[in-house]
Amino acid sequence: QVQLVESGGGLVQPGGSLRLSCAASGSTFSPNTMGWYRQAPGKQRELVASMTSGGRTNYAASVKGRFTISRDNAKITGYLQMNSLKPEDTAVYYCYLFSTQTYWGQGTQVTVSS
Repeated sequence: QVQLVESGGGLVQPGGSLRLSCAASGSTFSPNTMGWYRQAPGKQRELVASMTSGGRTNYAASVKGRFTISRDNAKITGYLQMNSLKPEDTAVYYCYLFSTQTYWGQGTQVTVSS
């Protein structure tokens, strides 16, 4: 069983930064993909960013150039550095890990507001 524990959400002003972390424990397999989805009220969940264990990244067009995903394979931990945050980035962010199946974190609230 794999568990994902997220941290790093919160309230930030427009233009500010936050860093999300997602630590995996349990029987993870390699290769795998870690990433984040987000869901705003009344909207569908959307992919924000992902990164394979081999280092290949993928970003939503809306965050490209502002968000950076990285990971520490030894610690099986992913990071999402979010810069130049906008009010429309407000959502619950869910990390995930996909290997033989998809595992989800508990979600963390990110609120961008003045």
